[in-house]
Amino acid sequence: MALPNLSDADRKAALKKAAEARQKRAELRAQIKAGDVSFKQVMAKSDDPIVARMKVTTLLESLPGFGKAKAAKIMDELEISESRRVQGLGARQREQLMGRLG
Repeated sequence: MALPNLSDADRKAALKKAAEARQKRAELRAQIKAGDVSFKQVMAKSDDPIVARMKVTTLLESLPGFGKAKAAKIMDELEISESRRVQGLGARQREQLMGRLG
């Protein structure tokens, strides 16, 4: 699929929008790491585009006490692809994650 030809103004607007989304995801990760927002609360907001486009591994690594190894182990045990995003989780995967972490 060919990329659309954007004008300079459209390109700048798209870059600004993407930067804002990254900033909001970073703020959410910081809130999760600090314990201000729980895993259950994040999963309840999975319709939010900021949460929906976050990778599950990134979400798990943001949890207090979790790192790359622990997140990878849970993803492996629940058979969730490391490239999976929150919006792409199946009902069974979501249920298993909530049972384990929620």
